[in-house]
Amino acid sequence: MSELVTGEAVALELRPARLPSRALAVLLDLIVAIAAYTGVSVVLMFSTASLDVAAQIAVSIAAFVLVLVGGPIAVETLSHGRSLGKLAFGLRVVRDDGGPIRFRHALVRGAIGVIEILTTFGVVACIASLVSARGRRLGDVFAGTLVVRERVSAGPTAFVPPPPPWLMGRFAELDLSAVPDGLWLAIRQYLTRMQQLDPQVGWAMAQRLAADLVARTGAPAPQGVPPAAYLAAVVQERQARDVRRAFGNGAGGGVPAGGFGPGAGVPGAFGNSAFQPSSAPQQPYGSAPAPAPVSWPAAGAHPVPAAGGTGADPVVPGAQPPAPQNTEPAGPRPSTGFAPPA
Repeated sequence: MSELVTGEAVALELRPARLPSRALAVLLDLIVAIAAYTGVSVVLMFSTASLDVAAQIAVSIAAFVLVLVGGPIAVETLSHGRSLGKLAFGLRVVRDDGGPIRFRHALVRGAIGVIEILTTFGVVACIASLVSARGRRLGDVFAGTLVVRERVSAGPTAFVPPPPPWLMGRFAELDLSAVPDGLWLAIRQYLTRMQQLDPQVGWAMAQRLAADLVARTGAPAPQGVPPAAYLAAVVQERQARDVRRAFGNGAGGGVPAGGFGPGAGVPGAFGNSAFQPSSAPQQPYGSAPAPAPVSWPAAGAHPVPAAGGTGADPVVPGAQPPAPQNTEPAGPRPSTGFAPPA
């Protein structure tokens, strides 16, 4: 597995193609190119029979260059690095940063390929590929390209942990139009791998990504919210918007407009303990911040907000919370669909 770093400093895990698969793909491309060159030569032989010998030799050289050299260059340029042989074996030519190749990359690969593949019958290309750590031939080195495998065995799907319930729906009014795709990819990769990182390194990466996200959105992050939880909540909001955009406003429901679903808290998805969400109404993002836990301490060392309170008055864990005082006037209340807590 090789890590290619894109322009947004995102590491892409790609599997470089090795010599056997590349040799078979080149062999198939050569068979097709030689067959096409043979057909063109037969046609030119009959069409240039009236010309002198020098003109026939010039036409033959031009046909050789156009078919055996220009043909592969044109195919790789138009197909973005997928010739017939590479398509058959699941390979593709990409740039060193993982992007698609252009005409200049295909031109350098094709020009040097005449020397290391056609002239030396592939001996130079095989030696260079065996010596290179990523299996690159000389054409790839000078062009800045790499042949990778597109069809790889399916592995476990990376799981993005959900945000805490008290952050769901908190960023419904956040403007995400200026956030580039590279930053979204970096955030997703961090969230899927943060359990494998050193705590200090992971915290520093989360702070840096959160600062970049705040700079793109133009709105400050809520006070007291860990950066990893903030990133997960914003990613969840973007996914919810994509679902609504694709299937309509009625799809992707399940999270009330107030900000979190019913429940007594969930285990911390970011290596922390469970939290009881506040029952105070959530404020739109950008206005006065709604009550939220100040930090995520270890289990058993954090105050639990009292039931029916605002989260600002902690109580001792294990003690019975005081009974909520009913300050509303007597009268019928509409049903909410949820049973009151015991």
